[in-house]
Amino acid sequence: METFKEIVNFLTNPKILLILSVVMFAAGLIFIRFFTKPIVAIAGAAASVVFFGLSMTDENFMLIVAKADNVPIVMMVVLVGFFTWLGMRRAVINDQLMEAGQETMERRETKQKVFVWPDLVYIEFLAIILCTVGLIIWSILLDAPLEEPANPTRTPNPSKAPWYFLGLQEMLVYYDPWIAGVLLPGLIIVGLMAVPYFDPNPKGNGYYTWKERKFAITTFLFGFLILWVTLIFIGTFLRGPNWNFFGLFERWDVAKLEALVNVDLSEYFWVIWLDGGRPTNPLLRELPGLIVTAGYLFLLPPILAKTVFRKFYAEMGPIRFNVMIFLFLMMASLPIKMALRWMFNLKYLVAFPEYFFNI
Repeated sequence: METFKEIVNFLTNPKILLILSVVMFAAGLIFIRFFTKPIVAIAGAAASVVFFGLSMTDENFMLIVAKADNVPIVMMVVLVGFFTWLGMRRAVINDQLMEAGQETMERRETKQKVFVWPDLVYIEFLAIILCTVGLIIWSILLDAPLEEPANPTRTPNPSKAPWYFLGLQEMLVYYDPWIAGVLLPGLIIVGLMAVPYFDPNPKGNGYYTWKERKFAITTFLFGFLILWVTLIFIGTFLRGPNWNFFGLFERWDVAKLEALVNVDLSEYFWVIWLDGGRPTNPLLRELPGLIVTAGYLFLLPPILAKTVFRKFYAEMGPIRFNVMIFLFLMMASLPIKMALRWMFNLKYLVAFPEYFFNI
């Protein structure tokens, strides 16, 4: 059992967890027809139940998972996993039906008529009763997570935002507050609003499909599962006192100290690689980071337009393509920044503390 716990703690190390999540995500999409088989889903669910049951025997795991604040997050992870599998399962079935020249499942279902009374009303009434019973049982078994009135002399450790803001709080580790709290959330909203304008493809509207919308579905699932649900999971279960990382079976020790030497790119370039001193001129000092950032934002899009995304460029045109690729690169910058921090202790690519501008 101790060996099992050590393996799990190793796999939940942020460096390993990020790589493992991306590998599992890619494997799930590449072998989508295999992983969407019911027998595979049942086997995965059974393995998860066994894992959860064995883990509940550990005191540290029990304290974290059974905390009243965290129980809904456990349920959210389970529900997200199930409904993601269900959606992709229907997409695979529809693709097979269309390959055979048959109607999709949704088109078949629209031909089935259901009367509002009594069918729909009965279903809604039963759903209300079940939800009410579930909430009553929940309130009996779990105490409300109420704490003492706010005390300026006693700050909770760790001090966490509500679960729906844990992704933003995790982003604050890698970016300045104005980027993590204003710029990136604003780009998320603008990007979602802009999707219908640079992606007018009618395929996939009203029915599940994977084959016809691979890029769109992959981008959405990556942003939702890897860059949102995973960040909430990390902030809930792996971030402990002093915002340090802890394994699932590791005790949250307040005295734990991690010697993290976060180094800016300018220090890597001028001090470590060139074995000299950093220039006093801010622009010259941050020139390597400015070149890397400019290349990422302005040089990479035309390269992608001529190579990987040349089909999208031909279909969308320069304006829509550049808007799309800019939003795509901004989304990709978060896992890149996380990997650079965890693997190389790289804090900022560009750091102008004189002007409160750090990237």
